[in-house]
Amino acid sequence: MILSVRAEAERWPIAGSFVISRGARTEAVVVVAEVSDGTHTGRAECVPYAHYGETEESVLAAIRVADLHNGDRQALRRHMKAGAARNALDCALWDYEAKRHATTAWQRAGLPGMRAVETAYTISLGTPETMAEAARAASSRPILKLKLGGDGDLARLRAVRSAAPRARFVADANEAWSKKNFAENMRACVEAGVELIEQPLPADADELLRGTRHDVPICADESVHVTADLDALAGKYDAVNVKLDKAGGLTEAFDLVRGARHRGFKVMVGCMVGTSLAMAPAMLLAQEADFVDLDGPLLLARDREAGLVYSGALVEPPRPELWG
Repeated sequence: MILSVRAEAERWPIAGSFVISRGARTEAVVVVAEVSDGTHTGRAECVPYAHYGETEESVLAAIRVADLHNGDRQALRRHMKAGAARNALDCALWDYEAKRHATTAWQRAGLPGMRAVETAYTISLGTPETMAEAARAASSRPILKLKLGGDGDLARLRAVRSAAPRARFVADANEAWSKKNFAENMRACVEAGVELIEQPLPADADELLRGTRHDVPICADESVHVTADLDALAGKYDAVNVKLDKAGGLTEAFDLVRGARHRGFKVMVGCMVGTSLAMAPAMLLAQEADFVDLDGPLLLARDREAGLVYSGALVEPPRPELWG
């Protein structure tokens, strides 16, 4: 069986801007890969991430020269490094397999079924006033994910809590906290009723977390990509954020979730900012996750056709014409 591969980059405008501690963006740059045997075609989307040394060009090049090993996802995982390029190919193969065998990806994964899940909604980093305004506008959403920036987070958290008194909060610092402000920001999260803090410290400086009291559970994001990373998290983190672009695809991500559960970690299923095609495979992981953050399409000015259906905070499973 010979499979051909196509890949192209796409640009999708963000509604307003998306701001985290590392900077702001006004568009999502994604790469779509297609694999085909001439009769059946599978496709998937990935998001090149500069923080991990990826560019649009490097991801496209890696996809176009990849050896698909006749569609063997396990071989692909062994021979290609984790990251956005492998994610696009792995998830395209899942889609291809479903179409070739006239079944669904969730059935091939051995899941008992698919249901709608509740997703968090992201509030971009900004001044206390702008974040509070955004939180008020999203006050009907039950779970808000607050992007934090380190210094000044106490004021941000207080402002957003005042604007959204009934919302559940997840905080995401994107490595912006430091030893100097860690204790104060942790107290601010306790005061605001935050349920989970994502990656407060840089991945290469998170040893401070070992043995430190966690008044709010702490979730590894930049510190965990693949299953092999899990053992180093013991004593530092309480949860892991599983993202397909970090793990290098759904095949590895399933093992990562199982490994995390085995070690007693809670699981968040997260995403980069992309279209519904990037979110669709992650919906399989989200079925049993403790926290779900698959709001990428909600942050865009528009989504692709046959995209995921969002009903308030609920995300419906993908339709076959989208993926899987």
